[in-house]
Amino acid sequence: MSTDGKTLGGRLRGRVWKYGDNIDTDVIIPARYLNMSTAEELARHCMEDIDPRFATEVEAGDIIVGGENFGCGSSREHAPLAIKGAGITCVVAESFARIFYRNAINIGLPIIVCPEASREAEDGDEMVIDLEAGRITNTRLDKSYTTSPFPPFIMKIIQAGGLIPYTRAQLASAEG
Repeated sequence: MSTDGKTLGGRLRGRVWKYGDNIDTDVIIPARYLNMSTAEELARHCMEDIDPRFATEVEAGDIIVGGENFGCGSSREHAPLAIKGAGITCVVAESFARIFYRNAINIGLPIIVCPEASREAEDGDEMVIDLEAGRITNTRLDKSYTTSPFPPFIMKIIQAGGLIPYTRAQLASAEG
């Protein structure tokens, strides 16, 4: 799997950064930083208006857990790019704004809808996520949750690191 961070045989494992409902793209990456274009530059400012410690304390492999309507607001691709650039390997929420969901998949950032896991998680918990099986485990609670796994086509995009790398690989295999 080409997502960065801690993996356990195809599963993701990380510390939870818990946020509430309606976390919009301006909170994820404030508009004053939209002149930046690389994931590394954006990551330095990710979540800074809601959680000033995030950018300096987040570690590769960590997981964001949100409430309802995560990623609402503008359609900027900068928001999931900042999250992925910060080292977050997955976002779990009760629900996502549709354009954020699509932008995240396009850059290879897995996002999972699982209301029960989202509601029960606390900041600092550890989660283990099996994307292919559609299973989330909160190790603090010693509890597992089932969610719909990604369709195979979406899983291939995520494993490739996003839509552009996936498309390049498809073109290369068609030419070769």
